Amino acid sequence: MDLGISGKTAIICASSKGLGKGCAMALAEAGCAVVINGRTAETLENTAAEIRQATGAKVTTVIADVSTPAGQRALLQACPQPDILVNNNGGPPRKDYTLLDREAMIAGVVQNMITPIELIQAVTPAMKTNNFGRVVNITSLSVLSPLEGLDLSSGARAGLTSFLAGVVRQLAPHGITINNILPGKMDTDRLRGGLRATAQNTGATEDEVAAKQRQEIPVRRFGTPEEFGNACAFLCSQHGGYITGQNLLMDGGLFASAF
Repeated sequence: MDLGISGKTAIICASSKGLGKGCAMALAEAGCAVVINGRTAETLENTAAEIRQATGAKVTTVIADVSTPAGQRALLQACPQPDILVNNNGGPPRKDYTLLDREAMIAGVVQNMITPIELIQAVTPAMKTNNFGRVVNITSLSVLSPLEGLDLSSGARAGLTSFLAGVVRQLAPHGITINNILPGKMDTDRLRGGLRATAQNTGATEDEVAAKQRQEIPVRRFGTPEEFGNACAFLCSQHGGYITGQNLLMDGGLFASAF
């Protein structure tokens, strides 16, 4: 399917690996020039080379922490007027809520709520002028189904969702859509780290923990960054122009709900 976005420009935050990388690859395959971002130069450059080789797309790399004002400035200097923004960022580490101090809570909210809002504020004026814009926020299944120890991440991402619920209606008349993708158990380094931690705590092997978790998912497997990226690219496409303010749950049926 031609997504109708060839020639568009896209910023994909935290995209040197994992779900961000999947989104960058899919948008590059759709013909976009992509700006990818990470904090480790070698990993970022390897990803850029992989995307260029696979797609022939123009790939710009920005080494920065997107949570910082300096990191955001670097991204916007590389691409001042993106047509597409994919907000992504690492979440706070798993920790019991009783152990979170004020500094940690502020940092978590900056990572997963304030940073994407700031970037949306920065890019939407030009999107309004161009009467086209696509914003996709990578949040989490935990927005709907909280996980013990991820309370800070869940709360910040839920706050972002609620904050933008009204904003999307303001921007819709200007051809700008904002949607959220809520990943469940996706086969990424973050998931693998969780599997290793569970294995160490339970005495089971990592393979045994993974097999047990796959059996809990109705489709009996983990999701992939590639299929996640393709869903993101569709929301960013010309075909996604009538979809806005929505939460797309990608969890293989793990969250049981009729609505």
